[in-house]
Amino acid sequence: MPQRYSGAKELRKSHKKHLHNLDIKSELKRTIKSFLKAVQEKNKTEAESGLKLVYKKLDKAAKRNIFHKNTASRRKSHYQRQLKSLN
Repeated sequence: MPQRYSGAKELRKSHKKHLHNLDIKSELKRTIKSFLKAVQEKNKTEAESGLKLVYKKLDKAAKRNIFHKNTASRRKSHYQRQLKSLN
């Protein structure tokens, strides 16, 4: 436990931020999972709409410093290639 009031406050803040980031990451994982399911089932229209959502969530996570922008870019590229494999 922190000894000072400011240390306790920082601990509360970091815990709250951790839970918020965890929510964003888990929502992103759910979106990616549904996109990959659509790709596996070769459902192109659903996969295209899912890819837009994945892009949106990855960009937002990069904007909020949950992921580095290059990590988000690399993942977007990876999912784009998976969508192109349907053609």
